[in-house]
Amino acid sequence: MAANSVKGPNGKQPASAATNLIAGGGAGMMEALVCHPLDTIKVRMQLSRRATAPGVKRRGFLKTGSEIIKRETPLGLYKGLGAVLTGIVPKMAIRFTSYEWYKQLLAAPDGTVSKKSTFLAGLAAGVTEAVAVVTPMEVIKIRLQAQHHSMADPLDVPKYRNAAHALYTVVKEEGAGALYRGVSLTALRQGSNQAVNFTAYSLFRQKLQEYQGTTDLPGWQTMFIGLVSGAMGPLSNAPIDTIKTRLQKTPAESGVGAVQRILVIMREMWKQEGSRSFYKGITPRVMRVAPGQAVTFTVYEYLKGLLEKNRDMPPAGKYEE
Repeated sequence: MAANSVKGPNGKQPASAATNLIAGGGAGMMEALVCHPLDTIKVRMQLSRRATAPGVKRRGFLKTGSEIIKRETPLGLYKGLGAVLTGIVPKMAIRFTSYEWYKQLLAAPDGTVSKKSTFLAGLAAGVTEAVAVVTPMEVIKIRLQAQHHSMADPLDVPKYRNAAHALYTVVKEEGAGALYRGVSLTALRQGSNQAVNFTAYSLFRQKLQEYQGTTDLPGWQTMFIGLVSGAMGPLSNAPIDTIKTRLQKTPAESGVGAVQRILVIMREMWKQEGSRSFYKGITPRVMRVAPGQAVTFTVYEYLKGLLEKNRDMPPAGKYEE
């Protein structure tokens, strides 16, 4: 093995790109199907202009969710799911593959990976997925989620009919660059998310393996540490996510740069809605991301184990002597 290669805690080589594509894609699709309604509620809460000043009743995530169901049918909670499912396979494949690659790059000569290197590898993986997949996917997803129309009324035709139509319309009306609106904030959010997520998950997993004296953890333990590590990212970068959502929801103004638009959004939120507005949607976001990461890591570890087991099996008809 090369000096800077990295082995996992069980002494095996890191998962291949094909394994990450299949296992990561499968895990991501399961996460999206289970947790997307909470993401839609989060986006609606972040886009709400209701003030949070004293005396003004805030609209919680249960109220927001019930209003979506009442006005737009339960299918309204799944607006933008097509955009997510389209991008989830490459997103997860890029996340896990780039994370392993960055870990190898940052590993010590003896192959060990420090907590600092794990953090930096997660940060770099998050930025990579944000630039490659997440930003365009979220622009389309947010445009679809932001539409208040009933999916049960055929006469209530929205501006964006589906993910493909939204992509076509955004590019036609605003140019291809609109798909990368908020890329810096998305990269900052994804980078900090994955830095915290992978570091916490790796640390918890290592401690459990050492305590139990085994490298194979049961599914419920993988789910639990994924849940805990997944909650840490949203709690640390909620304001970034809220500003990003508002930035990506609206078309760009001619002659106004990205930094200036971000500052305007921040100033308006602070002045009109108060400091608590930066944490709008934090409850459904934690409720989505934390179990989402629990599902992701559990399904990923399970599928990766199956794929590696089949890979290590001898071809049919051949046996060890």
